[in-house]
Amino acid sequence: MGENRSTADELADFLRARRAALTPETVGVPTYGQPRRVPGLRRDEVAQLAGISVNYYTRLEQGESHQMSDSVLSALAAALQLNVDEHAHLLRLARPAQTVRRGTGPETVRPSMLTLLESNTEQAAVLVGRSTNLLGANRLGYALYGLRPDQRPNLTKLMFLSPEMRDLLPDWPEQARNAASYLRAATSDHPDDEMLAALIGELSIKSTDFARIWAEHPVAECLHKTQKFRHPLVGELVLQEEILRLPDDPSQRLIFLGAEPGTPSAERLRLLDSLVS
Repeated sequence: MGENRSTADELADFLRARRAALTPETVGVPTYGQPRRVPGLRRDEVAQLAGISVNYYTRLEQGESHQMSDSVLSALAAALQLNVDEHAHLLRLARPAQTVRRGTGPETVRPSMLTLLESNTEQAAVLVGRSTNLLGANRLGYALYGLRPDQRPNLTKLMFLSPEMRDLLPDWPEQARNAASYLRAATSDHPDDEMLAALIGELSIKSTDFARIWAEHPVAECLHKTQKFRHPLVGELVLQEEILRLPDDPSQRLIFLGAEPGTPSAERLRLLDSLVS
């Protein structure tokens, strides 16, 4: 992304990245003690595992467009050991004509959604758009990320370009990879989104960490996880993150971050709320 590339080129990059991420040992391919000239698996090894011809697989990695059958897609997913999100990404790249094109214009937020955010006083709550722009939050949501209520930054830019985020997130490398993985999935849902392409291009230029992670082609739909914070006002927080896509606009995500009742994190979250009230 960030340049005018075909879906076949994106598919080729994804296949090469997934092949390079595997080793003969992980898939049970014998090497007979011979030195390897390439990282990961060779093309012929992937083709053999998938039960397809080397010539056919090579053409896929060279960016030639082919209509793959369900059986070939499933065989490639198994050979490359793709997880559920990666398998779905492979399907969207292999069959772009079947991808539902979603809106790419300016995003709007219903006032009732902002009211819902603000009514939640026990958890931090934020609303994020398709290219990870912050669309709104409650008081705790802004306070958790050290933002003012009038700020609407791009959260992925903050992740990779703001030194404060590295201090705020003790497991920054994992969270940064999660952010890039979600962005990769978003490109499949919005292949024609110029704002999304511009964001990826800017991050690729300005952040060597993003460029490195992006080149590995991670892809994931983040729906829930444990999120750790090292907040400058209240200290360590361990929060449970739940992400809900809006039914009438799946490109917008409602994110709740709350602490287990009775834990030090719950006390610190209440303290943070009192400090910014």
